[in-house]
Amino acid sequence: MLLARIVRGALKIRYLLLGGTLAGGYSIQKSYEDFKKGLPDVGWLNNILPSNESVDAFRGKMITFKDKFRDSFSAIEFDPKTKELYGDKMTDFREWFQQRLDDAIKASEGAPSGDPGLRFLGLGPFQTDPGDGDPMEAAPAAAFAFTRPTTTSGDDTKQNVTMQQKLDSLQQELADVQLKYQRELEKVERDNKELRKRLLLRGNETVVQRKIKKSLIDMYSEVLDELNDYDSSYSTQDHLPRVVVVGDQSSGKTSVLEMIARARIFPRGAGEMMTRAPVKVTLSEGPYHIAQFKDSSREFDLSNETDLRDLRKEVELRMLNSVRGGKTVSQEVISMTVRGPGLPRMVLVDLPGVISTETVEMAVDTRQAISAMSENHMANPNAIILCIQDGSIDAERSNVTELVSKMDPTGKRTIFVLTKVDLAEQNLANPDRIRKILSGKLFPMKALGYFAVVTGRGSSDDSIDEIRNYEEQFFQKSSLFRDELCQCTTRNLSMAVSECFWKMVRETVEQQADAFKATRFNLEAEWKNNFPGLRELDRDELFEKARGEILDEVVNLSMVSPKQWEEALNKRLWEKMVSYVFEKIYLPAAQSGNAGTFNTTVDIKLKQWADDSLPRRCVEVGWETLEEEFKRFMSRSERRRDHDSLFDPVKRAAVEQALHDHDWEQRAVELLRVIQLNALEDRAVHDKRHWDAAVQFLEESIKDRLQTTEQMLREMTGPGVWERWLHWRSATSEHVRRAAVRTELDKALHADYEHPPQLGYDEIMAIRNNVKTSSGLEVDNELIRDTWRPVYRRFFLRKALARAYDCRKAFWLYHQDVAEQECDCNDVVLFWRIQQMMRTTANTLRQQIINREARRLEKRIKEVLEDWSLDAEKKRTLLTGRRVSLAEELKRVRQVQERLEEFINALQDEK
Repeated sequence: MLLARIVRGALKIRYLLLGGTLAGGYSIQKSYEDFKKGLPDVGWLNNILPSNESVDAFRGKMITFKDKFRDSFSAIEFDPKTKELYGDKMTDFREWFQQRLDDAIKASEGAPSGDPGLRFLGLGPFQTDPGDGDPMEAAPAAAFAFTRPTTTSGDDTKQNVTMQQKLDSLQQELADVQLKYQRELEKVERDNKELRKRLLLRGNETVVQRKIKKSLIDMYSEVLDELNDYDSSYSTQDHLPRVVVVGDQSSGKTSVLEMIARARIFPRGAGEMMTRAPVKVTLSEGPYHIAQFKDSSREFDLSNETDLRDLRKEVELRMLNSVRGGKTVSQEVISMTVRGPGLPRMVLVDLPGVISTETVEMAVDTRQAISAMSENHMANPNAIILCIQDGSIDAERSNVTELVSKMDPTGKRTIFVLTKVDLAEQNLANPDRIRKILSGKLFPMKALGYFAVVTGRGSSDDSIDEIRNYEEQFFQKSSLFRDELCQCTTRNLSMAVSECFWKMVRETVEQQADAFKATRFNLEAEWKNNFPGLRELDRDELFEKARGEILDEVVNLSMVSPKQWEEALNKRLWEKMVSYVFEKIYLPAAQSGNAGTFNTTVDIKLKQWADDSLPRRCVEVGWETLEEEFKRFMSRSERRRDHDSLFDPVKRAAVEQALHDHDWEQRAVELLRVIQLNALEDRAVHDKRHWDAAVQFLEESIKDRLQTTEQMLREMTGPGVWERWLHWRSATSEHVRRAAVRTELDKALHADYEHPPQLGYDEIMAIRNNVKTSSGLEVDNELIRDTWRPVYRRFFLRKALARAYDCRKAFWLYHQDVAEQECDCNDVVLFWRIQQMMRTTANTLRQQIINREARRLEKRIKEVLEDWSLDAEKKRTLLTGRRVSLAEELKRVRQVQERLEEFINALQDEK
């Protein structure tokens, strides 16, 4: 027992040692694998170190190079003096270089990369393909420095020492160049890896654009643009300063502005009106001379003649597009920014020139429109008026001076500019008149300052720089203006205008900000009082909300079940077909009186119907059903409690436009024609359920037509006795005659139950005599025939209805092919064929609606709404009312106030 315990304990210790060894080995292996995974990936070395094929090629070329080197070195002939001085060194170099070549060849057999023999030939880690080119070109140039000394003349030892120093220096320089080249390669490789890393990570990074700080004048120009959009009629509520340029037509007004902007940016015409709309030009300083429109991203290079020509064409095109309704001028402001080195910072508004007479090409109210536009812009109490007067014409012909003196009688914000003074100095006989103009003693108007400028030399090809130089030279040489140089040149003018502009801005901008703050408070109070609980949505936001509701209703079309679609289609199909079926097929065939003729007539007419108009009418029914269902969804949304009636015009207009543009696919007509022909050719009613459904369909159809016929008879014969007494209605003489005729016709039909559809001449004469005898009334043949049609139709329909009642239980007789005399139910078979055709047609149309047409309609509605979302005029037409206009005003006032506050803060920071 004890022995067994000892043996078991020993075995247990063995198993423990074995298990520990296995577990420890597995743990060590796992730790080693984790350690290998943690090591950096050095796979990139495969792209750097040469491959085995490259090393083999290198070794072959090295052997070739060794042979060439030996042969070339042996072929070199040295002069005796050089061989005596350097013979031993050249021999040592040859042996040393051959040894290095042998080492490189041996190293390439066992070390494909990183061997010193490879690095010796410049094939280190960054030269991956030694097979490119000749190894002779890759050998160090220092190797040949010993073989080709630069000098061989002289026996002087000092000269030999100097040559040795030069050789050593050259060798050192070559070594330094190689080292520098190696370092540059390493740097390029590092930069390349870093760049590649950035490119790979670029797709996952969010590009954060640096917000460019705007200049003061750009910020101020944006405020004016907001005001222009807020009130396009230039309301007097906007009292922010700007420089308003006014003058007579062809007085040089536009040229003055171009001289200030230092570029010919406006179109020119030979004596015709070119400025047809206000042009707001924002001048600011910048590194490049460029121009840009407010609503465009293109920058026109004003130093490039091609861009200048394109800019002038664009300005002219915008002016022409702004003129509408047969007018000559427009109040729509064209906004432009001009930047350039040394340009003064200010905002100028160039207005159409004042005219005295309208030409035949102009609208009749052009003169008044220009004057009213100029007065509106000058009415701003903080606007600086730049009054341009042509100095080459008589002062008495001026129109603009009277207009300016009317708007600014004190002259506190007017700067008078006299143009073309070079022509004036040449042509005027009395130069004192020009001195009086510049001193303000000639015109009755007053001004803050008077300036004389020259804006041209008479040639349109002159550049702005040439004109400025000519202007400077003219005033320096002029005897008339020599003492008034401070009031001359466009340079002094632009500096003075810019100074006045910014002075006015600093004095008034805070007052304007307070005015807009008060306006905002009043508008917000009006909104809270009139529209409590509603968000202040502007026209664009309201349109987007309406678009969302419309698209939700379009999606709801998919919620209509197939059964609902087919029921609606069946109902509308029969409404469209019932008249044709009774008038063109059933009644003509049934009145034949013969079963065989009835069936033949029915087959012919059904075939003609299916070939001609039936498929097209069914497609129209499908389109009308789709329209009806969609409008039903729209009207149901209008009954909801949270419905906003403001969106109704948008919804109705969008639906009407989409339905008007939507058309059914043309191939549907051909598809329906084939399906309907197959359905109508089936003449066998297969079971009792179909028979009962056809009988019921026939009865309902006959009852409906019978009711319509009786209503027609009541309208023809007038009110009956009970209606006359209870509703106090009376019959006309026409009603009385027709009622008497109807009574006689009923008697004739009851006497002959199988009466044919037509009345004979003898019967007509008998009815006329009977009416005259019984009622004493005279009736004509035409009245009898008109009354006969509805009377006979009622009689026929009553017989057909009685026959339909008899056919309810006649399915067994029909199925057993009993004789027609015992089972006259051909009309039941006819209506069963029509009913089957309608079911098939409704099913086909339902599939087309669900699979194709509803989606096409949804797509068209989306296209219409997308087009309207970009049409501001359309949105203004559809979304109207004080709620919309008030929200628009609030949005504009807030934007203007925010931009004004931003500008004021920037202005204070500049101080």
